[in-house]
Amino acid sequence: MAGGSSNYWEDLRKQARQLENELDLKLVSFSKLCTSYSSSRDGRRGDSNSDTTPLLNNSTQDRMFETMSVEIEQLLAKLTGVNDKMAEYTSTPGVTSLNAALMHTLQRHRDILQDYTHEFHKTKANFLAIREREDLLGSVRKDIETYKSGSGVNNRRTELFLKEHDHLRNSDRLMDDTISIAMATKENMTSQRGLLKSIHSRVNTLANRFPAINNLIQRINLRKRRDSLILGGVIGVCTILLLLYAFH
Repeated sequence: MAGGSSNYWEDLRKQARQLENELDLKLVSFSKLCTSYSSSRDGRRGDSNSDTTPLLNNSTQDRMFETMSVEIEQLLAKLTGVNDKMAEYTSTPGVTSLNAALMHTLQRHRDILQDYTHEFHKTKANFLAIREREDLLGSVRKDIETYKSGSGVNNRRTELFLKEHDHLRNSDRLMDDTISIAMATKENMTSQRGLLKSIHSRVNTLANRFPAINNLIQRINLRKRRDSLILGGVIGVCTILLLLYAFH
């Protein structure tokens, strides 16, 4: 009965690891899709002659986005189900002696699931925001082009307006990049500060628990300084004697 329970637990762990590996690959591809979507939009805006290709590319990328979103949601649901089964197993009578180790393993898989879920929703939200913003800007550009072609006037004011629009778009993208870098830097510095505080606290704790070690270290340092002074004095006296002997 114990062997069967152990095999059941191992099967659940194998399923969880397999689903986690699949999710990791899917999320990497999903993130690349979001990046390529933004890059392709920026590139196509610079090519005024490509009137049909952007529509085809956008449609293809939108279909890929929907398909990958469904696949990732299904994998997350499966992994959630496996974690629930693992949680049920840990509360089963007869596995109390191994409960601590099992709960540690279960918590690790839950943390991985939470990280993947957060990453998926963040990437999906970024993709939708980029698509909505690009569609809005594309609509504005299309209206401007329609107005230009309908009026038949290609005057200096319209050209300046388009250039200003492009400048604003570039400034908006640079601001987004700068804010992202600043947020990442802030998170990194916060993490390092917490780590340094933890190390400092541990050192203080050890020093408070073992005051004899501090006394011993201070004595060693004093003795090292004393020996250095004695050695320096001996070397100085020997040098003076050698100089006196050399000149007499």
